[in-house]
Amino acid sequence: MERVRGGVGGSLPPEGPARPDGELRTDGEDRARTGPLKRLWELSRPLDPFRSVQAALGALVIVSVVITTVLILLAYRSAIELRLIALIAVIASLLLTQFVAQGLAAPLTEMTAAARAMARGDYQRRVRVGRRDELGDLARAFNRMAADLQATDRHRKELVANVSHELRTPIAGLQAVLENVVDGVAEPDQKTMETALRQAERLGRLVEQLLDLSRLENGVVPLQPREFSVRAYLETVADNADWAAGRGHSRTDVRVHLDVQPEQLVASADPERLDQVVTNLVDNAVKHSPKDGRVTVVARPGQLPGGLVLEVRDEGPGIPADQRERVFERFGRAGLPGETPRDGGTGLGLAIAHWAVNLHGGTIAVVESASGCHIRLTLPGEDPGHRLT
Repeated sequence: MERVRGGVGGSLPPEGPARPDGELRTDGEDRARTGPLKRLWELSRPLDPFRSVQAALGALVIVSVVITTVLILLAYRSAIELRLIALIAVIASLLLTQFVAQGLAAPLTEMTAAARAMARGDYQRRVRVGRRDELGDLARAFNRMAADLQATDRHRKELVANVSHELRTPIAGLQAVLENVVDGVAEPDQKTMETALRQAERLGRLVEQLLDLSRLENGVVPLQPREFSVRAYLETVADNADWAAGRGHSRTDVRVHLDVQPEQLVASADPERLDQVVTNLVDNAVKHSPKDGRVTVVARPGQLPGGLVLEVRDEGPGIPADQRERVFERFGRAGLPGETPRDGGTGLGLAIAHWAVNLHGGTIAVVESASGCHIRLTLPGEDPGHRLT
């Protein structure tokens, strides 16, 4: 379990020419803006200034009536036959209607083309947003949906790559140990078996993390809150960290210090779900601490009976301010200098911690600190019953 420090790992190639507001242009619009079709493109969207489709249709009716009235007045003031004037009025109204219909249909045509491209897997497509009416709102919602789908597709690909990487390492280690035993290169002594067990345990932790992700996706998990001694609970967490270090699962040069006040502090929460949070935070802090560093777990009572304010502090490089929200997103990472995308594991640890805290009705966030990373979680202490993430 690692503290994944920001973005979604790895850099991506540019996704197309960017607008000032960050949206992507369509290919057609790019051509129109750089070639002789610029004026025609702008004229094909005559309804952009209107704030509603109803207003645009009202303007169409008014302009049609004005044209017809002007032509009829011309007929009375000249020798032109009324039938010819009526024919001209009908033709003018039809042309105007076609012009307005093109303005109404243009964004829908763009969205249809973009939707078909997205169905083929091209999630970089966007539609032009220049209108202020209902179709403009629809175009903006469409672009947000396209961006979400693009991010989800990127996350899916990265999850497959990261999980494949995480699985391959322990499987290769376990396979090597077993092959050595079978080939007679190594004896099935305690040290060899401990190495094999360590790799199997690593696989088990990854599977458990993926199961937690499945629970997060389903959204409903019952809580079983009860009162417990915070000091005793955190000592168990620290003992588990020492045990993991002794078995080679984590570093042995980092010390975990507990600061619980008052000593008899009691909290009300689901210990199993809380363990997902605290263990993740401590493991992440240990991983990113400097050599011979120190991780401090601070516990204080909350505002309500049974409430808890818990903070995990390390002496590592910290998390950039502009990436502190993203670290709690699924697959989110905050890239640190010298850290590659696969150094951060699956990118699920802090997302699962955020989910478990939300189940309790609490909050978790990266707080400002002079050095290192400080992550604070607050539990209300009340029994929230069953909550949705």
